[in-house]
Amino acid sequence: MLGFLNAPVGVAYHLVFALTQLLTPITGGLAAAAAIVLLTLAVRLLLTPLSFAALRGQARIAALQPRIAAVRAQYAHQPDRLQRELTALYQAEGGGLLAGCLPLLLQLPFFSVLYRLLESRLVAGQPNALLSAKLLSAPLGSHWLTGAGPASVHGLVFLGLFALLAVACYIAARVARNGANAPGGGQAPMAALTRVLPYLTVVIAAFAPLAAGLYLVTSTAWTAAERAVWRRRAIGPEPGGASM
Repeated sequence: MLGFLNAPVGVAYHLVFALTQLLTPITGGLAAAAAIVLLTLAVRLLLTPLSFAALRGQARIAALQPRIAAVRAQYAHQPDRLQRELTALYQAEGGGLLAGCLPLLLQLPFFSVLYRLLESRLVAGQPNALLSAKLLSAPLGSHWLTGAGPASVHGLVFLGLFALLAVACYIAARVARNGANAPGGGQAPMAALTRVLPYLTVVIAAFAPLAAGLYLVTSTAWTAAERAVWRRRAIGPEPGGASM
């Protein structure tokens, strides 16, 4: 299943190990964890144009909602005419659901490769040595529920990870909520979805290996920062120079 990802997963595997060797003289035993964080940041940086394209598309759809509602009300009893009018509106404004969804879909293969690398026991038919590395004595391949308990070092590492992830999720959700409250942003279904989705990553992390949890924390924090930057670019600084 998903065999087409095997080759890119192998490439990512070698990249992580190269980064680990590079970072070992600086970070010591934390090199593998640091390499995961750096690779995640590098991938998210490369995908920034797609992320901003998705945010632009979502903003256009949000701004169109009042006009879409008016068209739906006007042609509620004429389904064929309604479809033609909506299609014409989307084409005229360069919108449509794909305007916000397509850039997100194009990013999925990259995220899938990273996540699969960090949760797979085998890479190219060989044991994933990355998962045997440790973060503060907790193996990167270990799971929260398979440790010695929440009071152990293993448990405390995971609890610290969950705390960081929860903070990142809160910030991401808060930025999304502020964006939804901006003019034209409160009626888009995507806005409500982006306020809820971040918290699902905490549930995922509870059942994922520690390595995958590090990826989730880093990626979620990047998403929060990315949306904050986009919001400031879209609406400008708040009066008096106050920040979000």
